[in-house]
Amino acid sequence: MKVSLKRKKQYTTLLLLLGLGVFTANAQIISKNAIGIRAGDNDGFGSEISYQRALGNATRLELDLGWRDTENFDAMKFTALHQWVYPIENRFNWYVGAGGGVGFFDNNNINANDEVFVVASGDIGIEYNFKIPLLISLDLRPEVSFNNDYSDGLDLDAALGIRYQF
Repeated sequence: MKVSLKRKKQYTTLLLLLGLGVFTANAQIISKNAIGIRAGDNDGFGSEISYQRALGNATRLELDLGWRDTENFDAMKFTALHQWVYPIENRFNWYVGAGGGVGFFDNNNINANDEVFVVASGDIGIEYNFKIPLLISLDLRPEVSFNNDYSDGLDLDAALGIRYQF
């Protein structure tokens, strides 16, 4: 079977358009911005205000501000993570990231010192993008603390995130 040059050009154009459509569909797996809450367990800082900003088609920056207010101390921590996002199926994605943070403890005990600390963080999780501008995620964030008398050095913080996408 011999295919004409005109027919070959039509097939090539069709394949390029299909390929471009697939590339565009895969490129839009994360929203440009998302803001919300990351509610963690007691191994971390508990609740955090969370903001995500797309850096490319499948990579983003996540900034979190966490706080803890107890009878013995007040604490605050700022964390920044670079995340890579990968599609699973339909509106499900998984992601992995790395970063760090800085924070402080304000000890309410008169005989104890206040301190500033730094953390190195990792992040792995799964997320679902609803058809409405809502993102829900579940992740695990291991953190290694430096210069921190109140931590054993390694914390594993599991959290549920709910964010509005725009």
